[in-house]
Amino acid sequence: MRTILLAALLASAPLAAQSRDPLQEGLPLKPTRTVAFTTKVGHWMSLDVSPDGQTLVFDLLGDLYTLPMAGGKATPLTRGMGFDAQPRFSPDGKRVVYVSDRDGGYNLYQLSLDKRDTVQMTRGKTNTYESPDWTPDGKYVVVTRNMKLHLYHADGGTGQQLIREPAPLRTLGAAVSPDGRYIWYHARTGQWLYNTPLGDYDLMVYDRQTGQAATRSSRWGSAMRPTLSPDGRWMVYVTRHIDTTRLRIRDLRSGDERWLVNRVQRDDQESRATLDVYPGMSFTPDSRTLVAWWDGKLWKVPVEGNGAPQEIPFEADVSQAMGPYVEFNYPIADSATFIVKQVRDAVPSPDGARLAFTAMDRLYVMDWPNGTPRRLTTGEAGEFHPAWSPDGQSIAYTSMSARDGGHIQRVASSGGTPQRLTSLSAYYSRPTWTLDSRRLVALRSPFRAYEEAVAGGVGGGNDDIVWIPGTGGEVTVVAPAGGLGNLHFANDSSRLYAYSGQRGLVSMRFDGTDQRTHLRVTNAPAPGGQGAGPAASVITMSPLGDGEAMAQVSGDVFIVTVAQVGGTEPSVVVNAPESSFPVRKLTDIGGQFPTWSRDGRRLHWSIGNAHVVYDLAAGRQFDDSVRATRRGVPADTTRGANRPPAPTFKPFEKRILISAPRDIPQRTMVLRGARLITMKGDEVIANGDIVVRNNRIVGIGARGSVSIPSGARTIDVSGATIVPGYVDTHAHVRATFDVHREQVWSYQANLAYGVTTLRDPQTASTDVLSYEDMVMAGKVVGPRIYSTGPGVFGAGNPQGNNLTSLDQARTVLKRYSQYYDTKTIKQYQVGNREQRQWVIQAANELGLMPTTEGGLDYKMNITEAIDGYSGHEHTIPTFPLQADVIRFLAESKMVYTPTILVAYGGPWAENYWYETEDLLGNEKLKRFT
Repeated sequence: MRTILLAALLASAPLAAQSRDPLQEGLPLKPTRTVAFTTKVGHWMSLDVSPDGQTLVFDLLGDLYTLPMAGGKATPLTRGMGFDAQPRFSPDGKRVVYVSDRDGGYNLYQLSLDKRDTVQMTRGKTNTYESPDWTPDGKYVVVTRNMKLHLYHADGGTGQQLIREPAPLRTLGAAVSPDGRYIWYHARTGQWLYNTPLGDYDLMVYDRQTGQAATRSSRWGSAMRPTLSPDGRWMVYVTRHIDTTRLRIRDLRSGDERWLVNRVQRDDQESRATLDVYPGMSFTPDSRTLVAWWDGKLWKVPVEGNGAPQEIPFEADVSQAMGPYVEFNYPIADSATFIVKQVRDAVPSPDGARLAFTAMDRLYVMDWPNGTPRRLTTGEAGEFHPAWSPDGQSIAYTSMSARDGGHIQRVASSGGTPQRLTSLSAYYSRPTWTLDSRRLVALRSPFRAYEEAVAGGVGGGNDDIVWIPGTGGEVTVVAPAGGLGNLHFANDSSRLYAYSGQRGLVSMRFDGTDQRTHLRVTNAPAPGGQGAGPAASVITMSPLGDGEAMAQVSGDVFIVTVAQVGGTEPSVVVNAPESSFPVRKLTDIGGQFPTWSRDGRRLHWSIGNAHVVYDLAAGRQFDDSVRATRRGVPADTTRGANRPPAPTFKPFEKRILISAPRDIPQRTMVLRGARLITMKGDEVIANGDIVVRNNRIVGIGARGSVSIPSGARTIDVSGATIVPGYVDTHAHVRATFDVHREQVWSYQANLAYGVTTLRDPQTASTDVLSYEDMVMAGKVVGPRIYSTGPGVFGAGNPQGNNLTSLDQARTVLKRYSQYYDTKTIKQYQVGNREQRQWVIQAANELGLMPTTEGGLDYKMNITEAIDGYSGHEHTIPTFPLQADVIRFLAESKMVYTPTILVAYGGPWAENYWYETEDLLGNEKLKRFT
């Protein structure tokens, strides 16, 4: 078994590692259950023929098997939680090379068939590997690593990249010529493309002597997966012909081509193809027969004559070790009141004694930290972005309503009737006072930009930086915003600071001139990545102007140094082993809406309905004491050079608890006379009664058969058909961010089409928490809203984290369990197998039900089912799925939401509706969209 390692490795392994469950292999998640069944079909099976022609090796659901060439019972070569795939016999037939994630990341391994030991050829957990193949002398393996062909020696070494330019070129499916000189492969620009027009992959040949590459086939349906005969005469490849994937054969002596098989499994060129665009095929040693897989079966195909393919029957015992299935049941809340989930844009008063914020799009103030929140106005327009005047007597904010449009308002900090400061309706955001209170600066876009925004942000390149007098008046344009936002001042009102991820931290005069860039802040690049990581979402200068700034990066808050270097502005990288200038990370769980106190001594931020205050001097003193203590403590030699994580400073945190009445109708009604399609099998009641009390259905049956409470209102719905409300488990109904809608068209459209409950898996922002609050309170009409909140992303995503431990995964997921209260998460390609297992371990501990992003990655999809993830979003791209995968997924209990409209591995079904329906003429659509 592959779980038997080399004796030398075992001898040096720690006792704890030796006591692990062998099926766990090098992964952090311990298996607790097994999915076992016998199958005569398999999905996406890469195979190879042994040099003597007697044996096949193939992969099936992440394990390797051998099979006599005549067929029969397959013998497992490997077992365990690791996903093993794409095996290839060595030229002497004694070893098999394959790809596995058994240690937490993808690597190359060799399995010795006589000794049954496993040798790991490559190291690291941040690389990807696909489609290895041996050179004829057995000394080297050619494999795709991170999109590029690499050459590795069988006895060790770090390998050599063969093709570097052009950088976006992806090279896959290496097939080495019998003389060892040439490497055939298929290549495309980029990794994948939604709704591809095809023609993505070309056949290429690389010359190991000259280092030159040349194109050998370019077709509309692509040319992929070259497979060479041992005698060097034949080359078989995969291509798409109209809507069918076929095998085509080329005589390399003459260049002539013909069809070999007219229909095989649909190829995977319309996804990321992490197991290549087609499973590996192989010739028999006499070069007369091709062995390939399609339709769940193994086939022998004669390459000459008109012989039909012959099936190689097999039977395999699947026995897959599985992680614990993570599932929780949550009651639907029906209480009369609820606690508001989110406070937004909380800002302290200049003296720090009060806090202004918005909740459910209304402006509140409270004495900090022990006061009771109270509204400042009585209006019904949305209120956003509070900003204290420097004297603490007034609060400016933006308002938005369908009746009055958007404006900048000002209200006394003690409450009262607001004063409208702008005369022209527009989309205003983020007002900020000058230090002398004489002016307010803000961003402004035309009101139509807000009206026309479908979802997400507003602006569209039409935004300007403007100022108005602090008492109201005409608007003066400072400069086109050009993506800049986060307007603020340091200790001098003559220079206005602004920030964008593209331009960095910029300052300018009030006429928009003399623009200077002061700082750029980025996250560390993803492991194995090149160049800079994602830019900070916010940078704000200290109000003291003392060479420090606050930066928000991937949801965390940092203090960074703003150095004067002359020439090119400094660039600071956070979350890196080293940075050009000092960096302090202030958050562990993360935070939103970060802002300075006026005296520059504290940082404030919110998360969910909690508000956090970080005392910079106290935090610095704590960190200094920890460093001094740890300098005197030697490293724990039993842990190698590692020490336990250092303790971190805990800032002050306060929950802001606002209770709101839940919108529950208080009446009883009877819906009479409709045709009822019930959830009781295929039952249809031709003329029925439905009794509804408050917000619950309490009776349903044929007309007159249901007890009618006295005082109930009866509504005649004859001629209608009533079905149970639909639950849309994958609905991205994103409304505008930041400045929220009074009513959300996508919510109303879903209701109009019968969706009464929806779940948004990956909301891109936390605005959904406020929208959910407002739907519960009846302020926004919509279905019952559930969501995962923003996805749990990995390194390289602007909202992502490079998880380095289970503890860090627990910390990140506490955002969702303790602050967002989503009860579910979407693990959105958070990283390698180890990192994905950390996430599901943390989710299980924290009571969070995890779903996953399909990611156009069949291999990842299967491993997530193995690891116990309870949900899967979007289609598995390798279509059609065979019976073994269907049974495996069913027994894993993973819930599969294919989405269809956004298809992975094929054209989007959205296009079907454009072709078959008059969407522009549909009256219901026109009314609600």
